[in-house]
Amino acid sequence: MRSLRDPRRAPTHPGAVLREDVLPSLGMSQTDLAKRLDVSRVTVSDLLHERRALTPEMAARLARLLRGAPEIWLRMQAARDLWEIQRDPERLAGVQPVDKRLLRAA
Repeated sequence: MRSLRDPRRAPTHPGAVLREDVLPSLGMSQTDLAKRLDVSRVTVSDLLHERRALTPEMAARLARLLRGAPEIWLRMQAARDLWEIQRDPERLAGVQPVDKRLLRAA
């Protein structure tokens, strides 16, 4: 399936979704969100300002808070992480692929 998203544009960080869509819709502050998630305000601030990646635990906390599925949040973060890795090929330069013949034999 082909994506409609421009591959040159970074996938949206989960923190941006929280900052731009979720918190305003709920009329909630960063401090309120931190209290409800039972995490520090610094943790929430770092996530909302895209200085921190969303962890599986935070995805579970958000899912419980918002009555949703943690996989939604994790997929957003995974898309962002993979995009960043693909934009910096040097990070994978030292990986030596296995010969295709060995893969077929496995």
